[in-house]
Amino acid sequence: MSNLAERTAQNLLQIRENKPLIHNITNFVVMSFTANVLLAAGASPVMAHAENEVEEMASYAGSLVLNIGTLTDNWVASMVKAGKKATSLQTPIVLDPVGAGATNLRTNAAKQIIKETGVTIIRGNSSEILSLGSSDFSTKGVDATHGVDEAAATGGRLAKELGSTLAITGPVDLITDGEREVRVENGHSLMPYVTGTGCSATALIGAFAAVEKDPLAAAAGALAYFGLAGEKAAEKAEGPGSFVPALIDALYTITVDDLIRGCRIIEA
Repeated sequence: MSNLAERTAQNLLQIRENKPLIHNITNFVVMSFTANVLLAAGASPVMAHAENEVEEMASYAGSLVLNIGTLTDNWVASMVKAGKKATSLQTPIVLDPVGAGATNLRTNAAKQIIKETGVTIIRGNSSEILSLGSSDFSTKGVDATHGVDEAAATGGRLAKELGSTLAITGPVDLITDGEREVRVENGHSLMPYVTGTGCSATALIGAFAAVEKDPLAAAAGALAYFGLAGEKAAEKAEGPGSFVPALIDALYTITVDDLIRGCRIIEA
């Protein structure tokens, strides 16, 4: 894990040069925004959730991103079907358990996807991660009601149990595979005021996972890149409304040198 900033910069170059196809089964609220985030980063997004095409689409993809934000039973079936195909091909799978802990549907769907597919990386806020590690945990809505540090022990244990990497996002992000742990300090306070920033972070993790074999390095690098873009966007924005286009521009214009200098990835 030496010099993760340089590794992150090289991975961004790979994304921009190779334009990996990122298959998203995601929610209606964020489809356009996350697609634009992936395009700005250099990846090639596709949003495909029909049960009779997800296996075929997953077979073409560099990674599969599953997001349960606007869930239905049919979408769960599509996610599991796509996930099984991706698993058979050893294609990285990134899961965003949006609102897990808020309702039985969301919590059970997230756990079903984890059980039936080979999820590589789980990106969630602290409350969502806590809900995956307990049978009697509940939260309110889709926003975090707990701190990242509260979920750190659960995240480490879950990562070991599942053989997955967990990215717990907040003011400082924590990424663990159960053995290693890093924190990412990039980001800006305007980011939580725009819907879809968490979902977009997950999509970007999918892009990095398509070119980086180490899931922990992929997750940490994607979060540092996205957080740095948020910092640069905030320099030009007057509020959440102007922040969104500035964020897309920042993702597009960040250079390799910007990323090497600006990454704040801290190894524990």
